[in-house]
Amino acid sequence: VGELSAEDVKKREDAKSLDPYSSDPERHPVLHAKCKKPFNAEPPREILADSYITPRVLFFKRNHLPVPQVDPASYRLNVEGLPGGALSLSLEDLKTRFPKHTITATLQCAGNRRSDMSKIKQVNGLNWGISAIGNAKWSGVRLRDVLLAAGFGPEVAKWAHHVHFEGLDKDVTGTAYGTSIPINKAISEEGDVLLAYEMNGEDIPSDHGFPVRVVVPGVVGARSVKWLGRIVISTEESSSHWQQHDYKGFSPGTDWKTVDPKSAPAIQELPVQSAITVPADGAVIDRSDETLTVKGYAWSGGGREVVRVDVSLDGGKTWQVAQLRSGDEGQPAEPSPPPGRAWAWKLWELTAPLPPEAEELEIICKAVDNSYNVQPDTVLPIWNLRGLLNNAWHRVKVKVTED
Repeated sequence: VGELSAEDVKKREDAKSLDPYSSDPERHPVLHAKCKKPFNAEPPREILADSYITPRVLFFKRNHLPVPQVDPASYRLNVEGLPGGALSLSLEDLKTRFPKHTITATLQCAGNRRSDMSKIKQVNGLNWGISAIGNAKWSGVRLRDVLLAAGFGPEVAKWAHHVHFEGLDKDVTGTAYGTSIPINKAISEEGDVLLAYEMNGEDIPSDHGFPVRVVVPGVVGARSVKWLGRIVISTEESSSHWQQHDYKGFSPGTDWKTVDPKSAPAIQELPVQSAITVPADGAVIDRSDETLTVKGYAWSGGGREVVRVDVSLDGGKTWQVAQLRSGDEGQPAEPSPPPGRAWAWKLWELTAPLPPEAEELEIICKAVDNSYNVQPDTVLPIWNLRGLLNNAWHRVKVKVTED
């Protein structure tokens, strides 16, 4: 095996220094990568619902740009746009000047289940399966508390309509990832928007926004900006690409020749959702088992609580109600959330007799939230050119064989 010459070593080092992704963190090998630069990956579907709280290493990774290296000692969060002038906060300021709060909240990518849309007609975006979603305990300070400390009050409320978030991750031109949410969500005591510095009781990992990220519960994951560096109070939405041109839903009849990004609002709250994690599509079931156990997750945006998951083993002809849980088996369940603040998913399970003589089963799930929103039965009416917001009934087919 020979040794590299000094010149070859220098070339390798130069190439690494030119690669903005060379300092990205290591990732768990079980993750299914959808894109390596920037890194985007989801965990295997069969283990997604094993734990009510998704382990940090298995939580889906959604990066738009290289992961920035942030020194926590020199980190500053700047809050701008308020009458008293800019407020600059260190990580220590956030941890010592404001009360610490913890919420359990699910984050879901708008492109979750895009792969099912691409089967109908080609879409533009990462080919996510059903696992671009995860549930975690987030701890930090309320955005509301920071805004009030920065001078937000009744006079500001008369003209302020949006809060902009800007990350420390940047592209080659120096443009940072940015987005915004309505001011009412940001300032509400019931909004529970956090500037989080912990995930599942530990410092937030690099891939998830170390040292501070926004967590906007009940809202599309794209608004929970990571590596947060700047907050701006404004009369207008963020002008960033990700607010004005991406993360918007369009009619099935809209194509790239006719699409007008200004014609659709930016996605904020997500629709009701559920998916089957076990069994996998194409699995083989032994008839001698006599029963079949189906598992999955369910969640709804806007703090709406999932109240029921219906499961069919015969393609939708008959339905049974699954058992819901808000915690791991054998552990105390999470307390019931206040109305309008159901930020976390529910795991569900159904064990039922195998239909007699069936050689193939089409298993379907659909969730219902407390506003009685229910998932649409097929993808076709909600198909869109970006493959976003797919919440159609989730279906898997399995074969039943004799032992």
